[in-house]
Amino acid sequence: MKNILLLHTGGTIAMSEDHETGAVTPEGQNPLETNLKALEKHAKITSEQYVNIPSPHMTPKIMFELAKHVDEKIIKEKYDGVIITHGTDTLEETAYLLDLLIQTSIPVIVTGAMRSSNEMGADGPYNLLQALRVAICDEAYRKGVLIVLNDEIHTAKNVTKTHTSNIATFQSPQYGPIGTVTKRGVFFHHIPTKRDSYVIKKLSKKVLLLKAFAGMDDELIQAVSSMKLDGVVIEAFGQGNLPPNMVPSLEKLLLNQIPIVLVSRCFNGIVQDTYGYDGGGRQLKKLGVIFTNGLNGQKARLKLMVALELTNNHDDLQELFLN
Repeated sequence: MKNILLLHTGGTIAMSEDHETGAVTPEGQNPLETNLKALEKHAKITSEQYVNIPSPHMTPKIMFELAKHVDEKIIKEKYDGVIITHGTDTLEETAYLLDLLIQTSIPVIVTGAMRSSNEMGADGPYNLLQALRVAICDEAYRKGVLIVLNDEIHTAKNVTKTHTSNIATFQSPQYGPIGTVTKRGVFFHHIPTKRDSYVIKKLSKKVLLLKAFAGMDDELIQAVSSMKLDGVVIEAFGQGNLPPNMVPSLEKLLLNQIPIVLVSRCFNGIVQDTYGYDGGGRQLKKLGVIFTNGLNGQKARLKLMVALELTNNHDDLQELFLN
């Protein structure tokens, strides 16, 4: 029987609804603990309440410490797999940062719920069971951090929350899930070809995420220039284009050695240096803006924070973001 570490961090999966007011709030006792006996026929489970916070309260610092905690526990206790329960609002960000930082080949599974523990049709206990089934699956090894909800298995790099309340909210645009969980077993039909993994001692860089909009000028960029920033990520239009009035201020940021990473505000496709007009991707590329290979804005921000702990060299950063 495999030895599984279950780490709780809070979120809707650990909350209850007040049936009079409709408010969903954390409880003192994690309701998932009542389901552990039913899960023990599948594996030996060690349960730990790491933190108990709503996921909007999650920060990169907590994520970083969680990654260190997981690595330390695996080395010390020799676990065969790890499950992390998490609120869905920032689940994809925590999972992705863990994927960048955790130095293990054993399955690390992140799961959550869209309905609180005492709602009709609560999905938390079922998602936890399916996450456990993936965590003890030999085929889940060496695939990085995986997200398991609603019978689907997604990679941390590609998954994103797509709906405010639907239980099928987590999707991987363009790529789809890499596997499914059924009553008969765990089935992987895709295998990730690459995985970024980095060793850093701290996560201290300040990186801002901005979203482009029609008519955006340089006022916001000028305001950003006065802040003590280490980097900026911009969600651009389409293939990677911006309003022309932004360009002079972006150029000043680059001259001040502040790296700018470009992603698309579209949830499919990658940014490319295609268009040659003012503000077009070709001009931005020539100025030194770093182009990504399909990451969304929130994940590109985390990756830039990690990358800047390793290097500030433009070419090295660009190479890292092509992975």
